[in-house]
Amino acid sequence: MPRKPTKRGHLRYTQPAFSRLARSMALLNSSRKPKPKNNNSTVHNKATSNSSGSRREKHDTPKSKIKESHSSSEDEDFEGVVQADFAFFDPKPDDFHGVKVLLPTYLDNKEWDLSGFVDLILQQTTVGTVIKIEEDEDNGIYGFISALNMQRYKDCKCMMEVKEYLLKVCQDKEIKDKLRTYFGGQAEHVGLVISQRVVNLPPQLLPPLYDGLFDEISWAIEDEPTEELRKSFCFKYYLILSRVYKHKNGDQKKKDCSTTEEAIIYLKPEDEIFHNLSAWSFCFPLRTQQVTTNELKDYRSTGLLMAVEATHVPNFRQQLHSLLDES
Repeated sequence: MPRKPTKRGHLRYTQPAFSRLARSMALLNSSRKPKPKNNNSTVHNKATSNSSGSRREKHDTPKSKIKESHSSSEDEDFEGVVQADFAFFDPKPDDFHGVKVLLPTYLDNKEWDLSGFVDLILQQTTVGTVIKIEEDEDNGIYGFISALNMQRYKDCKCMMEVKEYLLKVCQDKEIKDKLRTYFGGQAEHVGLVISQRVVNLPPQLLPPLYDGLFDEISWAIEDEPTEELRKSFCFKYYLILSRVYKHKNGDQKKKDCSTTEEAIIYLKPEDEIFHNLSAWSFCFPLRTQQVTTNELKDYRSTGLLMAVEATHVPNFRQQLHSLLDES
């Protein structure tokens, strides 16, 4: 069936000082070198079609492009305006090192087959996106997204280690039983969503990034060459593994409406939406990336696994667009 071409659009984005999104980003960035602020961005979405009208770009064709301008008076080494054209591309083997450096603590400090995991992400070119700066000689990766079927890759060493790790850190017996079902009898319908990016990537990239992922999943169900591959994208559930900052008195703070501090600080704005829509979730302590800034002194780096039913994806997409429009 012919694909409708993506609309070419323009989005002017200015991040307010006290939005929920700005606060989370500010807290995280406070532990790192100051980044330029007062950014204005323009989003350019584009798609190409082949003779049948199908939207499937070649590896060297950007899926969409964003023009980002920065100016700052805080960084002594930075003056003026920097422009960067961020573009979406299909993953390819040359992206191996760029993707791998974004995943060193995906399973906290566990030693596991990370290289094999990256290979799976890059081998799946029909569903997945990497973010680069267009015409960048260094070919750097600034973010990526993918969704891997738990049944299709069940015998891969890296996927077995992911399942082993998640079962080990889950302390809730009822949820652990559900997790075993997702890894067993329901595995063919479960997609593991992996999305990582650099800290200061423009947040207005998120809606087109996730729109692209879920659109590609829908197209793969129709367009993949074999029935087995088409079925491997018929997801009923998604698992999302991420990290948040949880207040040391988080459970008490949920009951205390008088406090201005949040029980959980979401480092990725989409995680709060996923969390609210999740059928179940659990948190677990992490050993790596413990930030010690004054703003986060009462918070602990915490792992978060969420299970989201595929029927909630349209709601997620709408909420993500609304969140960025409000920010």
